[in-house]
Amino acid sequence: MSAQAATALLDPGSEHPSPGGQYTYRVLGPCCRLFDREELPWPCCRLAWRSKEPSWRRVGRRFVADLASRRCPTYAVELLQPGARPTRTVITLFTERLGSELQEWWYSKLPSSLDQVNREPPPRAQK
Repeated sequence: MSAQAATALLDPGSEHPSPGGQYTYRVLGPCCRLFDREELPWPCCRLAWRSKEPSWRRVGRRFVADLASRRCPTYAVELLQPGARPTRTVITLFTERLGSELQEWWYSKLPSSLDQVNREPPPRAQK
């Protein structure tokens, strides 16, 4: 099964069924799934690492884009389960892949991406 390319964002407020159909979710908006470097485990035994022990000084940014979800769209959503209160959470749609322009907008490392002009993704090219 190949992943389909996501060329546009899901609209905030729109409702979609989960891939398995167990629940429905309402999209609150796009977001980034970040990896917290402070949650890395500390080594419990020096012998387990042999020659190259990792650096535990945590130099660099604390939060970085999660590599597992970098190519897939992630949304803040509200789960709408029958008979339960809506629950806010974050889901990554691994069945979709971001197109190259949309991926650059979503996870850009360029300083210019912080401009207010870039709050919305680039418009889709008309064919």
